[in-house]
Amino acid sequence: MLVGAAVGIGPLLLGYVLGPNRPDEAKNSPYECGFEAFEDARMKFDVRYYLVAILFILFDLELAFLIPWAVALDDVGVTGFVAVLVFLTVLVVGFAYEWKKGALDWE
Repeated sequence: MLVGAAVGIGPLLLGYVLGPNRPDEAKNSPYECGFEAFEDARMKFDVRYYLVAILFILFDLELAFLIPWAVALDDVGVTGFVAVLVFLTVLVVGFAYEWKKGALDWE
């Protein structure tokens, strides 16, 4: 447990002690979600920002499922190959639907 704590806390302490500390107005200003902090906290955001974030997570998870499949391709055989083709087909159809609806256009 001591080694685990040292590995977790050690780099944080080293960064705090050895890292440069040159704060300025831009670094200390609040910034969240890709938008400058201004006006009321309940202001409306463009829904396309969230849509792009969800699409990123979707395709990131797709990649996370494809890597183990690619490593074990010899072991899964034809059945595993067909299953991944069905998986990719569903994702491509969803992506084509999003594209056709104009969800990826930033005009």
